[in-house]
Amino acid sequence: MYAIDLIGAFLLGKHAIGGTEYMFDPAIPLLVRLLGLYHLIVPPLLLWAVRRLGYDPNAWKWQMLTTCVLVPINYFWRPGFDVNWARGPFFREQHGMPGWLYKAGYLVVVPLVIYYPTHLVLEWWARKAGIEELPRGSL
Repeated sequence: MYAIDLIGAFLLGKHAIGGTEYMFDPAIPLLVRLLGLYHLIVPPLLLWAVRRLGYDPNAWKWQMLTTCVLVPINYFWRPGFDVNWARGPFFREQHGMPGWLYKAGYLVVVPLVIYYPTHLVLEWWARKAGIEELPRGSL
């Protein structure tokens, strides 16, 4: 989503999703903005790693655990920045429901709509490519 937003903003001048506006803000030092480009490098790097090392079928469970720890931290720590949409979608704090209910919904919807389908695709891709599953306890 970050890559789509950044490339779209670069080519079309509009942010389709949001979250990359800082990349075009001259008030932010260029080096800091360039550090954000890791978002473009990490997905191909992770796909390469899965192809080379295999796919752990428990990975999505670890991602869910990480989310359940980090999103509440992001909700309370520096609320003005709304990291990972912990306070509302598209970096706008939502006011339609209590904050605790939004966080609970987030912690259910994001794993079901983003993490689990990604897990299924990576599992399918690893099987199709003949990549061995990682042995239990190898990580």
